[in-house]
Amino acid sequence: MTKDEVLRCLSLPSASMREALDLVTRVAPSPSTVFIHGPSGSGKEFVARAVHLLSLRARGPFVAVNCGAIPRDLLESELFGSEKGAYTGSVRTRAGLIENAAGGTLFLDEIGDMPHDMQVKLLRVLEDRCFSRVGGGAVIRADVRIVCATHRNLIELVEQQTFREDLYYRINVFPITLAALDDRREDLPRLVHLISERFRAQGGAHCARLGASAIAALQQATWPGNIRQLRNVIERAGVLYPGQEIGAPEIERLVAPRKPIDRQVETLALMDAVREMAAVDDYSVSGSAHAADAAAEGARELIHAEKGFNLRDHMAELETNFIKTALADANGSVSAAARMLGLQRTTLIEKMKKFSIVRDDA
Repeated sequence: MTKDEVLRCLSLPSASMREALDLVTRVAPSPSTVFIHGPSGSGKEFVARAVHLLSLRARGPFVAVNCGAIPRDLLESELFGSEKGAYTGSVRTRAGLIENAAGGTLFLDEIGDMPHDMQVKLLRVLEDRCFSRVGGGAVIRADVRIVCATHRNLIELVEQQTFREDLYYRINVFPITLAALDDRREDLPRLVHLISERFRAQGGAHCARLGASAIAALQQATWPGNIRQLRNVIERAGVLYPGQEIGAPEIERLVAPRKPIDRQVETLALMDAVREMAAVDDYSVSGSAHAADAAAEGARELIHAEKGFNLRDHMAELETNFIKTALADANGSVSAAARMLGLQRTTLIEKMKKFSIVRDDA
């Protein structure tokens, strides 16, 4: 991101973003610590970079660290660096991120996820601008501007005693709050233009062109993922419709959230499909191909619809539902249910034991 891009973003029409970006331009030239709060994907890192690029430290480095993404045991050495021999495997002195950001800005993203013991060490940096490497005694001057951000409610974390109250007041010098995209839909046309412009600058010359109906559809959609989700939609549109003008139907397909899967409904639908296929005597090769395509598409939807999809668990749940449905349709008769499922009676009994199914469950 460049300073010119930041300045172009100052034209966003919503009152909340105009206020936030006005605060950015006011605080950027000062050395004050900035605290950015907003939902995930709302543009907190963009605001942090804007503060840096409009500051007197713009020529220095911008170093971003996600406090929740680095393992607890590594966070201290990542931030403060380490001396040779400070721990097993430490074969040389290594500068940390604070030193790497010297002369520039250190962006501490998701500071609400920082371990409690590390909060004490960070407090010293904020108060004295001094720190020591892990395993070292020498005091090093921290020549950095610090910007913090989180999507979490730090006041609640302070009340729960998982975030230090003194650290909260130390970072909350100059707060900037970002609204969710759903609360500032008037920004969407301008954001689409800015995001598309950036993709083109990065080599994506074949971005899709969004017509008036496409923009209207975007403004009607819901955006739980905020600007990050919008950027993904625009990127997908460029991949699927390079250089083409698209309208509301295409946008609705790109934006539509995936529906949660009802396992019982899914099982019954599959059984109905199997019965229909069995009833067709002249089931052709083309019909088989169509069914295979439909099955592949169904599997694709299923895999991508759920976070942490596990095939073994899904198949166990699916098999359980098939057995229970067959037993219910067979009025509890194991033999009849086995015939419906194309299984030997003994095999069905073994599966019922495996999944702890009794006839009363059906």
